[in-house]
Amino acid sequence: MGTTIRFGVSLDSDLLERFDALCDERGYQTRSEAIRDLIRNTLVNKEWEDDDANVAATLTLVYDHHKSDLAQRVTNVQHDHHHLIITTMHVHLDHHNCLEVLVLKGPGNDVRGFAQNLISTKGVMFGKLSLATTGENLC
Repeated sequence: MGTTIRFGVSLDSDLLERFDALCDERGYQTRSEAIRDLIRNTLVNKEWEDDDANVAATLTLVYDHHKSDLAQRVTNVQHDHHHLIITTMHVHLDHHNCLEVLVLKGPGNDVRGFAQNLISTKGVMFGKLSLATTGENLC
């Protein structure tokens, strides 16, 4: 970790007021903590712009496992991309619906393509890829 450096930021008073309200709403103790999170979030999004960068993510799916052979198709796609999957969690929401969360790691382009493949599988009712980072390039 590098040396902590103080710097000044000039903001319009209305913008600062809104930022302070956001900090309070989200429980930040200081503006600095909130600004650090904003910067890290921007850096993670920047990481995802490089298709070859090693990234991490979670993929959330909701589907009816009674729909034809949907559960088997979802499993087959996962087996075809096992090298991207760190772990999965499968939860039975009710008699028909399942929620599955996959933790993924690999080249950004591969992770995005794999996630889109599962999200667009006929019968999947909901799918969302949440971008994260391996933390290798963050302080």
